[in-house]
Amino acid sequence: MLYYFLTYLHDKFDVPGFGVFRYITFRMGAAAVTALFIAFWAGPKIIRRLQKLHIGEAAKVEAPKNHLSKAGTPTMGGLIVLVSILVPALLWTDLKNVYILLILFVTVALGAVGFLDDYLKVVKKKPKGLIGKYKIVGQVLVGLLVGGTIYFFPQWIDPTVVPLKSSTTVPFLKHFEFDFGILYIPIVIFIITATSNAVNLTDGLDGLAIGTVGIVSVTLAAISYVSGHAVWSQYLTIPFLRGNAELAIFCAALSGAALGFLWFNGYPAQIFMGDTGSLALGGIIGAMCVLIKKELLLPTLGGVFLMETVSVIIQRGYFKYTKRKYGEGRRVFKMAPIHHHFELLGWPEPKIVTRFYIIAILLMIVSLATFKVR
Repeated sequence: MLYYFLTYLHDKFDVPGFGVFRYITFRMGAAAVTALFIAFWAGPKIIRRLQKLHIGEAAKVEAPKNHLSKAGTPTMGGLIVLVSILVPALLWTDLKNVYILLILFVTVALGAVGFLDDYLKVVKKKPKGLIGKYKIVGQVLVGLLVGGTIYFFPQWIDPTVVPLKSSTTVPFLKHFEFDFGILYIPIVIFIITATSNAVNLTDGLDGLAIGTVGIVSVTLAAISYVSGHAVWSQYLTIPFLRGNAELAIFCAALSGAALGFLWFNGYPAQIFMGDTGSLALGGIIGAMCVLIKKELLLPTLGGVFLMETVSVIIQRGYFKYTKRKYGEGRRVFKMAPIHHHFELLGWPEPKIVTRFYIIAILLMIVSLATFKVR
């Protein structure tokens, strides 16, 4: 909205200097700074409000015993993240851009699903919150709308994406796109559902999920910018997606919001983001990879989230298998997700988080390297 107003002033009255508001890079910086300041401003207010309402994290039986001391810490802090993302996105992006409309839909819809889950758990005192199958239904519906829009109405998004509507680029391969064909919509549903749940699993240590999301969002901002830039996309021999660069502004807002929330969520956390934030942030990452046609890059880009999810799958699968075969369940890890395994090995929580950040940065470098090493 602010973008439209400022460009209107430039076009109507030729205000000197206002032409800068048309530049993607300037609006990326503006969105990131706006998101950061909103997080700093809203954070203390929301924390005090949640404390006053006694909306705190319940003690988790599936976490190490040292986490019992965290019981009562305000949760639903994802509200800080969502406000810090949505306000800059509304101010600085082109709201006529269908890429932006789709990513805003994913953010709001999955944020609502997560909020309902948190509300039922901490306000209505229902231990399981939103029943799992209903949570999955919400995630599937979001994926269905995003995948269906791209597959059936690609011309709404961008004429250049029509030939690629069900295709994706392949890391390390030049001039090659893989076509999912009729499986495209189920693939999109799987990606958004899986990443949404993966970030939710990662959100178990102070600052772990939000910091990793921030690192991934910087990478996504760079990729979406070059994908929507005619010169850079031609230089890197990747498909040019007209209008895709607007997503870089959204990702910049996400980066600023992540940094701002980390101020309060870093060890020792003053607030947890809960499912309100984790489900929405995971869905954003999955949807972004779909919209920038980098679905196959997701396992590398989101390697930390993948590692957390696989550790849970292995633990549960092996426990059930050994229980059937030997009469008692056995474990591969001391506890899953894997960050709890390292806790039980005696690693301090800040050390685990820092090392996971390092892994995420290395994976970011590898992901960006795939654009040249081909």
